[in-house]
Amino acid sequence: MAGRIIFATGNAGKIKEINMIMQDMGMQVVSMKDAGIVIDIEENGTTYEENAMLKARAVAAYTDDIVMADDSGLEIDYLNKEPGVYSARYMGEDTSYRIKNANLIDRLEGVPDEKRTARFVCAIAAVLPDGTELHTRATIEGRIGYEERGANGFGFDPIFYVPEFGKTTAELSEEEKNQVSHRGKALELMKEELRKYEGINR
Repeated sequence: MAGRIIFATGNAGKIKEINMIMQDMGMQVVSMKDAGIVIDIEENGTTYEENAMLKARAVAAYTDDIVMADDSGLEIDYLNKEPGVYSARYMGEDTSYRIKNANLIDRLEGVPDEKRTARFVCAIAAVLPDGTELHTRATIEGRIGYEERGANGFGFDPIFYVPEFGKTTAELSEEEKNQVSHRGKALELMKEELRKYEGINR
């Protein structure tokens, strides 16, 4: 499968992560900005899938390339699955994750390990040049730590502890993270969908 994929994000860390995972497809992944598409997309869906597809469709209107978008969030069971689909906007879009992470840790003060269960959820949507729409979804289970640890991730990664590694997702190597992360797993599933589609359309 040749060509490129425009990923509906401006997050350079995310583009780097996605390129590592997608490299065996022989396709370059570029951001909206790199593709010269500058639009504001209102994420007003009520599910991760709706938000991902809103973004993918909005960008697809401007290009004949494959467009992909994701929506992801952190669900903390003790907090009724907050911040969930509103993760990016939790405490305001311009609030730093250091402040957001500290707030979540404060809200879990005194809560024991077994009740700190949480998961990252990622839904990915793709719109292909012929209008075909594809969806995938994956999760990673873990729990919320007691402090920020690690510098390899972004967002909520420093407080998300993965028991099987004994580390937060911000302490995992890029290779470890791409194997187990919600985005890594959802992208692997999307690669399967794209390969199936390519097989049908050869």
